[in-house]
Amino acid sequence: MTELSAHLRTTTDAYDAVADLYAELARDALDTLPLDRAVLAAFAELAPRSGAGPVAELGCGPGCVTAHLRDLGLEVFGVDLSPVMIDLAREAYPDLRFEVGSMDALDLADGTLGGIVSWYSVIHTPPEEVPSYFAEFRRVLAHDGPLLLAFFESEGEPVTAFDHKVATAYRWPIDDLARLAAQAGFLEVGRMLREPHEGERFRRGHLLMRKGGQES
Repeated sequence: MTELSAHLRTTTDAYDAVADLYAELARDALDTLPLDRAVLAAFAELAPRSGAGPVAELGCGPGCVTAHLRDLGLEVFGVDLSPVMIDLAREAYPDLRFEVGSMDALDLADGTLGGIVSWYSVIHTPPEEVPSYFAEFRRVLAHDGPLLLAFFESEGEPVTAFDHKVATAYRWPIDDLARLAAQAGFLEVGRMLREPHEGERFRRGHLLMRKGGQES
């Protein structure tokens, strides 16, 4: 992996430090989130249609969502910046593949993924750098491969930094994030907004897209 930028190093160190607690909290989180499970199920139905390779969860943390995608019938692996998170994922799900890596510079050939899930993993990215992440996602996706983004929605405000419990993060207007994805060559399939549950602070946004245009 190439040398990390300052914000990526800060994010990595922060998640390494809280990995055990984070993994404990995340383990059963989807059990009480039917709308989140529904959008993941929609992604899982679309991904095989590209006829390409496996699906990647980028920013997989302790691997809970990766395992959920496996349970939905997908061939899937996880990538995360945090070596401690990857160790926990490998321990919890020894039948799955997990790799340390940065989702802005993936060690993957062009067009090799059948789908990408970014589940609250671009939230720490400075807004001006998000387009480069979308460009990398598009590079490694097969034509028509789906991309699912989950993020904190800004509820009518512009892009807003907030004090995430692990590291500084950003809330996005769903239209602005969809526009950036479209500029990178993604076509929107659908979107889902849900209000915060008990214990959550912010509205949650979900964008389901697919790689459009001509294959690069």
